[in-house]
Amino acid sequence: MSTYRIQGATGEWEVVIGLEVHAQITSNAKLFSGASTTFGAEPNSQVSLVDAAMPGMLPVLNGECIRQAVRTGLAIDASINKWSRFDRKNYFYADLPQGYQISQLYHPLVGEGHIDISLDDKNPEADVKRIGVERIHVEQDAGKLMHDQHPTMSYVDLNRSGVALMEIVSKPDMRSPAEAGAYVRKLRSILRYVGSCDGNMEEGSMRADVNVSVRKVGDELGTRTETKNVNSVRFVMATIEYEANRQVDVLESGGTIAQETRLFDPDTGTTRSMRSKEDAHDYRYFPDPDLLPLVLDDAFVEAARASLPELPDAKRHRYENALGLSPYAAGVLTAEVETARWFETLLTSTAKAAGKGESDVAKQASNWLISEFFGALNRVGKSLDNSPISADAAAELLALITDGTISGSIAKQVLEKMLETGDRAGTIVTREGLKQTSDTDAIDAVIAKILTDNADKVEQYKGGKEALFGFFVGQTMKAMQGKANPGVVNELLKKALG
Repeated sequence: MSTYRIQGATGEWEVVIGLEVHAQITSNAKLFSGASTTFGAEPNSQVSLVDAAMPGMLPVLNGECIRQAVRTGLAIDASINKWSRFDRKNYFYADLPQGYQISQLYHPLVGEGHIDISLDDKNPEADVKRIGVERIHVEQDAGKLMHDQHPTMSYVDLNRSGVALMEIVSKPDMRSPAEAGAYVRKLRSILRYVGSCDGNMEEGSMRADVNVSVRKVGDELGTRTETKNVNSVRFVMATIEYEANRQVDVLESGGTIAQETRLFDPDTGTTRSMRSKEDAHDYRYFPDPDLLPLVLDDAFVEAARASLPELPDAKRHRYENALGLSPYAAGVLTAEVETARWFETLLTSTAKAAGKGESDVAKQASNWLISEFFGALNRVGKSLDNSPISADAAAELLALITDGTISGSIAKQVLEKMLETGDRAGTIVTREGLKQTSDTDAIDAVIAKILTDNADKVEQYKGGKEALFGFFVGQTMKAMQGKANPGVVNELLKKALG
């Protein structure tokens, strides 16, 4: 990893970063009630009596939320605590009807694990750093205050109240904004592979509390600040950049850093003080008397382990070793679960259509997807998530290239027409007469004319200027409007030029 330092008037400063990521657990119901968790519903339309803290209502634990948290812990090689306990975190806030949050302070469900990150996109295995995860605990979310609905009053929406969260607490192992960004991206990727959180930061289902401190290199840890509820990777990095520089300025001017909670303003790229940082004793934690300790048996944990999919690092290694892809291509294709699924459908369908093995067409499929298809989607403002072309339809196009029906240059034209019309590749090729020709007589006739028209270049080529061969290939393909088989063209040109 490259060294990140802030150059101050008194010398170099090192940044120390830890992240507490709140990830909404994928579940149809809330952590302690049967109320729906669907995003975007009308305010206060998904609130049970438990969520609203009506007298006498008792929480009932949702087992699926626990299963998903255990699966997440296993995916980051964390220890699973078969005995854990829920605690009450007591504080008053308008969107917290109970007056406390049910969380896990002293005995979390998941213990220590790790996440490996890399800052080298070209070779993800060349620059790996292991970031420790201290714990994952399960807790319920609060509601939401809405300040823009009325000129003088704030409204309260309790739809989110009681939604299950995993709080994933890293160790203070990150030393730069780039490392923190890579950590959040990798964690988000793992969660989406596992299916335990959709990772949608824009909708608030994944957000980060960013802990930042600075110190002179080699010194003891400095006082940290915590910037709450940062909801994008870019904003996490911007928070660290601003907050670290702010702290250096304060310290170098003779001030001290207050341990406090801060908020990030995306419009100005700055942080501002929200409140002084409370310690655990301020919340008067105690075991929740309405919930028994949570005890897991071996069968539950092993069933959770058996349900895990192939995770991004394992998939990347397989793509490199079994399919022969470059580290860069394998990294791009496995960074997001949707991309990997799309590629694997493309690969299977292409191999089947071309009558070849998957390893035989893997490089071509990956290169085409990354260089051609991603670029074409970008030009029309689309992504794989909303692509107008399915993986099966793309495979039909790729198979036409593989079996020699069309050339690579014609394939680009066909792809553009597929995006415009939604038609299948075979339909477009047949309708517009784009099939590649291997008719040696027709190609020979074109080559003969080109060599006659460029007699001077023929002499130069025969005199040793072999780079001109590419010129003759280009002229032949141009004359045949890209429909000549390149392999046949090369073979016939070599023969004609002697």
